[in-house]
Amino acid sequence: MNIHKEGYRSIALGALIFGATNIIVFFFFSASMPVVTLIVFIVSFILLLFIISFFRSPKRNFTVAHHQVICPADGKVVVIEEITDTEFFKDKRLQVSIFMSPANVHINRIPMSGEVEYSQYHKGKYLVAWNPKSSTENERHSVVIKSDNVEILVKQIAGAVAKRIVNYLSVGQKVHQGNEMGFIKFGSRVDVLLPVGTELNVTLNQNVKGGVTVLATINTLVPANEENIQENK
Repeated sequence: MNIHKEGYRSIALGALIFGATNIIVFFFFSASMPVVTLIVFIVSFILLLFIISFFRSPKRNFTVAHHQVICPADGKVVVIEEITDTEFFKDKRLQVSIFMSPANVHINRIPMSGEVEYSQYHKGKYLVAWNPKSSTENERHSVVIKSDNVEILVKQIAGAVAKRIVNYLSVGQKVHQGNEMGFIKFGSRVDVLLPVGTELNVTLNQNVKGGVTVLATINTLVPANEENIQENK
């Protein structure tokens, strides 16, 4: 299992706490309370395995299609609705929201090739990710990607547990479908704002895979350069 670079520090810290905790418990309690010592070991080991699993980076065959928008994250589709965007477009957009549980892969991927027109971090609250207000009130990072005459906005949103958003993109950067866009730590949500009338390829409550599941079809998109897509960047 490959580990994402964003997890190196967290895993190292978790391993250090695991080792220190069990050494202390074993030294002071193993003779008088062996059951407690065993329980502490098992619980702390499970927590360490969870942290390692959270930062996994599985190998996948990514979907590359010039006329399609690919899901930027693993998780479940929790919102499909028409909204009025107040951040960038200032008009009506079709919003698709993907909720990422702590058990999902948390690498976020670029949904379509193009150029980054807008990249902005916003401080905010830490409401639960499925709260509708989290899209506009939580800590988040918004990116607008333009391909030909089509613009989409991808919003990484922190949740009640997720409190660190990492985004790798900058304005003017040429990006390629399937490559890494960023990472959100410990449960979160990703919103995609599409032009109204876009043909959706997902349904509410559907489980999706980042970089693999087709989110929507827009026939006016320009071709993606398949040579720039790595199997597991």
